[in-house]
Amino acid sequence: MERRDEFLCGVVEGFYGRPWSMEQRKVLFQWMQRWGLNTYLYGPKDDLKHRLLWREVYSAEEEAQLKALVCEAESRGLRFVYALSPGQDIVFSSSSDLTLLKRKLRQVAELGCQAFAILFDDIDHSMCQADTEAFSSFAHAQVSVANEIFRFLGEPHVFLFCPTEYCGSLCSPSVSKSPYLLTVGEDLLPGISVIWTGSKVISRELSADSLVEVQSVLQRPPLVWDNLHANDYDSRRVFLGPFKGRPPGLRAHLRGLLLNPNCEFEANYIPLHTLGTWHKPGKEEREGEEHQYCPDQALSAALQDWMDELSQPLQPGRQIRPTEHRSSGPSSKHKPSDSSDNQHGAQSKPSSTAGACSAQSHKPSASRKETVARPLRSEERAHGGHSREKAPGKGLCAGKGPLSEAQVRLLVGLYYLPHEHGPPAQSLLQDLTWLKANCHYVSVNGNGKKTQPQKVEEWRARAGRFLAACDEIAVLHGCVVNSVNRAVLYDLYPYVWDLRNTILVAKAFISWLEGRVMSESSPLGSWKNCFHWCGASSGAELLGVEAEPWVFKGGLSGEVQMLLPVGTSSELFSHPPPLFPTSRLYNIRPFQHKDKVELYRMVRQLHQRARGAQDSVVHPDFIGDRCLGASLALCPEYSFVLEDELGVCGCAVGILDVRSFAKRCQASWLPAMRDKYSVRPHGSNGHTATKEALQSFLEEQDYPDSLLYHFPSQLRLEALPELVDCSVSRSLLTSLLTALKANGSQGVFCEVQPTDRLRLEFLTKLGFLEILRGEARSTEGLVLGRLL
Repeated sequence: MERRDEFLCGVVEGFYGRPWSMEQRKVLFQWMQRWGLNTYLYGPKDDLKHRLLWREVYSAEEEAQLKALVCEAESRGLRFVYALSPGQDIVFSSSSDLTLLKRKLRQVAELGCQAFAILFDDIDHSMCQADTEAFSSFAHAQVSVANEIFRFLGEPHVFLFCPTEYCGSLCSPSVSKSPYLLTVGEDLLPGISVIWTGSKVISRELSADSLVEVQSVLQRPPLVWDNLHANDYDSRRVFLGPFKGRPPGLRAHLRGLLLNPNCEFEANYIPLHTLGTWHKPGKEEREGEEHQYCPDQALSAALQDWMDELSQPLQPGRQIRPTEHRSSGPSSKHKPSDSSDNQHGAQSKPSSTAGACSAQSHKPSASRKETVARPLRSEERAHGGHSREKAPGKGLCAGKGPLSEAQVRLLVGLYYLPHEHGPPAQSLLQDLTWLKANCHYVSVNGNGKKTQPQKVEEWRARAGRFLAACDEIAVLHGCVVNSVNRAVLYDLYPYVWDLRNTILVAKAFISWLEGRVMSESSPLGSWKNCFHWCGASSGAELLGVEAEPWVFKGGLSGEVQMLLPVGTSSELFSHPPPLFPTSRLYNIRPFQHKDKVELYRMVRQLHQRARGAQDSVVHPDFIGDRCLGASLALCPEYSFVLEDELGVCGCAVGILDVRSFAKRCQASWLPAMRDKYSVRPHGSNGHTATKEALQSFLEEQDYPDSLLYHFPSQLRLEALPELVDCSVSRSLLTSLLTALKANGSQGVFCEVQPTDRLRLEFLTKLGFLEILRGEARSTEGLVLGRLL
C-alpha cells in the first residue's frame, strides 16, 4: 500500500437506499482504476449489518462476498475502507458493546481489509444514564471509543472518524467555537482522520478559508465526504453533471476527498469520470506541471467516453446480451431478454429511510395495453380489445439503439447538479416563467393584440421555443426507453418519465393560454396571486437563502410544477413509474373543432363496449352529443385532447361555471337537440328509441347550491382503454385542472358510477373525495370533488 500521507480520492458508498450489487461494485472498481482514483469506502446506510444490526457478525456467505470485494479492490490498486455505524444505539461505556465492536472489525480485518472508518453521523446527541456518568460529554464518549478501536486495530494507516457535527451548519454555535469539535480535535489520536462535508450537508462550494478554519479546530486536515451528487433525499432528482465547485488547490488543506454519489449506479459515470480528471492535475502539479481543472472541459471528455458506454447492450446488473460480443462489466444472474420482450426493473428511489422498490417493464406492441381514465390491473392488460395499426413513419424511436450525443447532452443538462441547472433546464424555466408573467398580452379579454402587437409576437415566438423544447424531452423519453443499454434505462427511466409527464402538462397549458386565459382584470381570473416562484432558476434561489437542496423538492420537474396554477397539489404530479414503460410519443393539446368527429367516434366505441355488441341508438352522433356535445359546443376552451402516434385516444372536457352553463344549455343546446332528434314515425322500435334518446337530453342535472358554491366547475374524462402508459391519464386530467384554476375555479367535481371501482380509485389518488351520493339526487352516480 502507498505511503500514509497519500491523498485519498475516490468513492464512498454511503447513501440511504438499496446498496449497489457486488457486480456493480466490481464495475465501479474498473472505472476507478481507469480514472486514477484510489479509495473506496463501504458504508451503505441500508446494509443492516453496517448500521442497524452492527453488532452481528457476517455469515459465511457474506464473508465470502466481502472478502471477494476486498480482493477485487486490491487487485485494481484501490484501498478498501470498511465503515461501521454503531452510533444509533451503542452504549459507549458498555464493555460488552465495545467487545462486540472489536469482534465485528476483527472479522473484517481477517478478510484482508486494512483501512477502517467509524461513523457517528445522523444520530441523536443524547446519552444514556450510564454514559452520562462515565463521560464528560458526547464528544468525549465518541473519541474514547474511536481511540480504543484505533489502537485495537494496530493503528492502521487509514482510520476515519465521522463526527456528529460533520458540517458547518450542524456546529453549535459555530465551527470555531463548537465544544464538540474542539474536544474531537484535542482528544482524538493524531493518526485518525476526521470526515467533513463542508459548510452544508450538501455544499455548493468548498473554499480554502473554510477548510483552514476546520483544520485549525480539528488540529488535522479533514477528509471531505462530498455529497455533491448524492440524491437519496429526493425521489425526483438525479445528478449527471460534472464534479464542480471544488478548486484543485484545496488538496493542500485536505487528507482526501470521497464522493458520495447517486443511488442509481449508472447515473455516476460522469460524476466519477470528472472527479478523476479533478484528481489528475494534483498528481501532475506535484511533478512540477501546472494544470487547471475546467468542469466544462471535463464534462465534454466524460460525455465522449459515456457515449461508448451507452452503446453497449447491457442488461440490468450490467449483464451483456448473449447474442452480442462487445465487452462490458461482469455478467450477473439476471435472465437475458430478447428484443421482443425486454424486461427490466424501473427502480424508484426511496426516501432517506426506506428501501428501494422496483417494477418490471417491457416493450409494448402497437396495440394499447393500459387504460387512461380507468387503469387496468396487470391481468387485464393482456386483453386490449380493439387495436389500431401504427401509422408508417410516425415512430421516432421505433428500434433499440444508442442515444445520440445531442440527446445525452440534453439528458445531462436536465439533471445537472443540486444547486445548478444545466443550460436546457435553465432555458426551459426562463421561458415558462416569462410566458406565464406575460400571458395577459394574449388573454381572451385583454387588449394586448391591439395595443402591443410586438409583445404578442414575442410571446408567440417564446411559446414556440418552449413547445419545441418540450417535444425534445418527449422524444428523449422514448429514446431512453429504446436505449440499447438497458442498465442505464433501469436507473434513469423513473426520472425521465416523471419529467415527461410534468412537461406534458406544461406544454398543454402554454398551448392553451393564448385566447383562452382571462387577464387579471377579469373578476373570474385568479392568476394575480396564483404564482410565487417567478424569475429564479433553482429551488434554493427561489427561497432566497443558501438552503440545503432537499428544502425544495423535485428538481426541474418540481420547479416546472410550481410554475403551474395547480403546482402545490403534489398528488397530481408525484407517482411511481408504470409497470410497462413505453416509447410511444404522447401529446396533450387544447381541443380543435376538427377533433369532434374523432372524439364522437371514440365515445361511441366506448359505449358499445360497455353495452355489448347490441346498440339500440339510432343516430351515430347521439352518444357524442350526450357525453361531450354541450361542452364542446358551449365551452370548447376547457377541453383537452390526448393523442399518440396513432391519433386521438382521449379527452378531458370541463365546465368552468356549471350554473351559467346550465342556463346556456336551456337556451340554445337543448332546443338544438330537440330539432336534431325530433320524433318521426319510422316504425315502433325506432320511434321508441328516439323518444328515449330525446328524453335523456331533457333530464336536468340537479346539483345543490352548497355543492356548486365550493365546486363550481365540472369535468368529464374519456379515453380508450388500450393505452400503453396509463400515467398520461393523470397528465390529461391535470392539464384541465390547470386551465380551470387559471381562470378562477376554486373546486371541481365529476360523476362516477358506484360500480366503477377502477375510476373511483384513480380519482381518489388524485385528491378527489366523495361529496354527494346518489340517494341525495335522482340519479345513482356518486359525485366526487376536489378543491383547487
